[in-house]
Amino acid sequence: MGASDFASLPHIGESVRRKEDLRFLTGAGQYTDDIQLANQRCAVFVRSPHAHAKINSIDTSAAKAMPGVRAVFTGADLEGKVNGLPCGWLITGTDGQPMKEPPHPVLAQGKVRYVGDAVAMVVADTQQQAKDAAEAVAIDYDVLGACTDVRDARTSPALHDAAPDNHCYQWAIGDKAQVDAAFAAAAHVTRLDLINNRLIPNAIEPRSAIGSYNRGTDEYTLYVANQNPHVERLLMTAFVLGLPEHKVRVIAPDVGGGFGSKIFLYAEDVALTWAAKQLNCAIKWTAERSESFLTDAHGRDHVSHAEMAMDKDGKFLALRVHTDANLGAYLSTFSTAVPTILYATLLAGQYATPQIHVEVDAWFTNTAPVDAYRGAGRPEATYLLERLVTRCAWEMGLGQDEIRRRNFVTQFPYQTPVALQYDTGDYPACMDKANALAEVEGFAERRKASEAKGLRRGIGYSSYIEACGIAPSNIAGALGARAGLFECGEIRVHPTGSVTVFTGAHSHGQGHETTFAQVVAARLGIPVENVDVVHGDTGRVPFGMGTYGSRSISVGGAAIMKALDKIEAKAKKIAAHLMEASDADIEFANGEFKVKGTDKKIPFGQVALTAYVPHNYPLDKLEPGLNETAFYDPANFTFPAGTYICEVEVDPATGVVRIDRFTAVDDFGTIINPMIVEGQVHGGLAQGIGQALLENCVYDRESGQLLTGTLMDYALPRAVDIPEFRLDTVCTPCTHNPLGTKGCGEAGAIGSPPAVINAVLDAVRDLGVKDLDMPASSARVWQAIQQATA
Repeated sequence: MGASDFASLPHIGESVRRKEDLRFLTGAGQYTDDIQLANQRCAVFVRSPHAHAKINSIDTSAAKAMPGVRAVFTGADLEGKVNGLPCGWLITGTDGQPMKEPPHPVLAQGKVRYVGDAVAMVVADTQQQAKDAAEAVAIDYDVLGACTDVRDARTSPALHDAAPDNHCYQWAIGDKAQVDAAFAAAAHVTRLDLINNRLIPNAIEPRSAIGSYNRGTDEYTLYVANQNPHVERLLMTAFVLGLPEHKVRVIAPDVGGGFGSKIFLYAEDVALTWAAKQLNCAIKWTAERSESFLTDAHGRDHVSHAEMAMDKDGKFLALRVHTDANLGAYLSTFSTAVPTILYATLLAGQYATPQIHVEVDAWFTNTAPVDAYRGAGRPEATYLLERLVTRCAWEMGLGQDEIRRRNFVTQFPYQTPVALQYDTGDYPACMDKANALAEVEGFAERRKASEAKGLRRGIGYSSYIEACGIAPSNIAGALGARAGLFECGEIRVHPTGSVTVFTGAHSHGQGHETTFAQVVAARLGIPVENVDVVHGDTGRVPFGMGTYGSRSISVGGAAIMKALDKIEAKAKKIAAHLMEASDADIEFANGEFKVKGTDKKIPFGQVALTAYVPHNYPLDKLEPGLNETAFYDPANFTFPAGTYICEVEVDPATGVVRIDRFTAVDDFGTIINPMIVEGQVHGGLAQGIGQALLENCVYDRESGQLLTGTLMDYALPRAVDIPEFRLDTVCTPCTHNPLGTKGCGEAGAIGSPPAVINAVLDAVRDLGVKDLDMPASSARVWQAIQQATA
C-alpha cells in the first residue's frame, strides 16, 4: 500500500477525539509519583551549592543517626561498583581524534562541577525525614574558579583532567576551499553575530523515578518519567550497572511532558536502581521544581558567527558559519550530536546554496549539562539561517519573502552541501499560502494605524526545514550513534476482531493512543474504539527506540504498517480457504475480504475468529493466531518545512512587544489527525515565542550560581503573551515511508523564534536598532532603542 492509497482510507485525515483524554481529564492518569509500591522509601539528593569545587570530605554520621534514615550513599560507596553515565554519540574531530569524554559519575567523586551536581543520596522512610537528614550531611569544599559562558571556556580553570582547555571537540562539515572561493567572488557579503539563548525545560510533571528490586527473582524494575524506556534500560544495564538486560524492566507510565528533557539516562535513575538492591526495598525520588531548574538537561546555548555570500541579484553563493556550543559540565546522553549532526546539517535550510562550510567548537562549562530540547539543533540552525537571510534581504533592498523565493529549492530530490538529501517539498506553495493567510498586502495600512497610536509595527518571516526521524541506522552509526534508530510495532489481533498495538514509541502528550489507533483501524476497516495502544513498558513491548525528534508516526507508524502487511497476508490465506479461492485472488478493503470478480466476501472479524478457532483451515499450512511483529529502519529523514509570518507592535517608550498576529503554514506530508497536529503546532509556537520574548537561563558569570532558578526569575509564556494563530498546511507526502507522513511535534518551536525576532527588528529598524538577541524582553528592546537613538 502506497502513501496515496493510505491517505484515502477512512479515519485518515479525521479529527478523531483523543482516546487518552478521558483518563487525564477525570484524574485517572497514573504518573510515576502516583505509584506506591510495597516497602517503599524516599530519596533526597544532596547537591552541590558550588559551581566548581574540590570535595575535601563528606561526613554522613549525623545524617545516618537521624530518625527514619535507612542509608546515606556517596560517590565513595559507588566507586568501583557503578560506572559513570555514558554519552550516546561519539563525535570525531577535525583532527581525526575522538572527542574528549571525561567520566560522569552518578554521585560526585572528588569534585563538583556545577551547582546541583549530586554529591550524596539519603534514603529514609518519609520524604521529610530524608530532607532533614540531607541537610545534616556535612561537606567540606575547596571552591575553585567557575566558567559559565562558553566564550570564557578556553581561558577558565579546567573542569576535567581529560580536557585541560575545556575543549571537547572541533567538528566541521562542507568544503571550506570552495566556500572561500565563492566569498572571494561575491558581489555582497552579509555578516551576523548571534546568541541562541540557553533554555530550561519546564514540563508540567517534574522528573520522577522509583527503583525496586525483587530478591526472589534477582530482577530490578525502574518506574521513570522517561521518553524512551528501552534506551534507558540499555544504557543503564550495558554501560553503567553491568546487569543482564532481561533482569531489568523499565516502565514509563503516563508522562506529563518531555520536550527532550526526559530522553536521557540521568544519575538519579541509576542511583535509585542500584540502591534498591542494597536496601532490599523500593525507593522513590521526585524532583522539586527548584531541582528541575538546576539538574534537568538545558537546551540551546550557542554563540555563532555567520556569513552569506551573494551575487548582485541576491542569489546565495555560499554560507560560512562558526559556532561555539556549550555542553555544560558533563556529556549528556545525546549532547554531542545536537550542535553537529542535528544542527550543521540543517543549515542549508530551504535554499539552494551551492556551498556551505560549518565549523563547531564544543566546550565544557560549570553549568548543567546541555542536551536535546524540543527541536534539538534544528531550532538553532533555523534561527541562525533565518535571521541571516532576513538581514541579507534588508541589505540587498529586497523583501523578506522575495529573497527567500529567489533562493528556494524547487527541484527534488535535492542534495544539500551538508550531507542531507531532501526527498520532496513545495516551499513556494507554503510561502504563497502564508502570505495570503497573513494578509500581507494589508501590512502597510496596519503599520500606518500603529504609528498613529505611537507604536511601531514590524513583520518577520521564517522559512524553516526540519529533519525528523533520524535515520538510517547504518549511516547514523557511521556518524557516531551508539544505538540503532529503528522502531518496532506489534499487532495482536484478538479472536473477536479487536486489536492491541504494541509500539516502541512513547506518548507523553502527542496522542499516540489515538493516532496509532486511527492508522490500524483505517488499514483493517474496524472502529477506532476497537484498537488499544500499549507503550512505555520494556516488559510488554518489543525493543524500540522511544519518542524524540518527531519520529513517532513516521518511524513507529511505519513499523506498525509493516506488521499490518504481515497480518493482511496471513488473513488473506485464511479468507481464501474459507471462500475456496486462491489467496492471490483475495482483495481486502474496508474491513472485508473479497474474491476478485465475484460477490463472495467475508468480514475481518470472521477471519480473526477463524485464526483462533482453526476448524476451517488446514493447520498443516497455517499456524493458528493472528499476531505479527515488524521493525522499520527508515531509509532517510523526513523533511517537514513551512513558512511562518509574525507581526508585532512595539511601544518605543517602554520596549513592550505585543504579537498582533502569527501565521504558520506547514508541510507535514500526510496528516493522520488534523486536530492533534494543530495542537502540536500550537504548543511548539508557544515554546518558540517563549524563547524569543521571555525565556532566558542566566548564571552568575563569577560564582556560577543559577540566577533564574525559579518561576519568579525565569519567565514562561502565559496566555496573554500568545496571539490567536492562523494555521494551514501544504501536503507533499514523504516518498520513503508507507504513510507519507513527516514529523510535526517540533516544527512550531523551530520556525517561530526567528519570525518573532525578525518582526521586532523590522519594527525598530528605522529607529537605528541593528541587532537584538533573544529574548526580546521589554527591557532589552527599550535599551536597544535608547542606545540607537542616543
